[in-house]
Amino acid sequence: MKTLRQRLLPAPLTSAVSFVAWLLLNSTLDPAHLLLAAILAVALPLLLAPLRPDPPQPRSWATVLRLTAIVLWDVVVSAWQVARAVLGPQARLKPGFVWVPLDLTSPHGIAVLGAIITMTPGTLTADLSPDRKYLLVHGLDVGDEAELIRSIKERYERPLLEIFG
Repeated sequence: MKTLRQRLLPAPLTSAVSFVAWLLLNSTLDPAHLLLAAILAVALPLLLAPLRPDPPQPRSWATVLRLTAIVLWDVVVSAWQVARAVLGPQARLKPGFVWVPLDLTSPHGIAVLGAIITMTPGTLTADLSPDRKYLLVHGLDVGDEAELIRSIKERYERPLLEIFG
């Protein structure tokens, strides 16, 4: 039997993010906005619950935090590298597509990996093979395909395997 908290907040992380996002988007701590943020924090997960029949269950929150730090660092470093590459001679750029073999089988893990790749400047998740064993990634400057694959697997996929199994 579910507790009141589990019934009212089926996805606490989604609730927390919704609450904070609403306040940040409105740049206010006005009582009316606090109340609206709280209502949204409760209502959104309840309304979205039928769309998520199998909610993710992270196995290691420490790994989630470590991966978050890695992704934030990579976003900053990649933004700098992309800015330098775009402002420099564009003839040096070698854009291309690379199929990255996946060890992840969790749909949640694959979705997060695709999102991480897309959030990182200079790369974009373009496709997932029908058998979910390969992710097609576009890179703005793909000098060494093997290095790109190794980096994605080591920096992102390995922690996601710890998180989602």
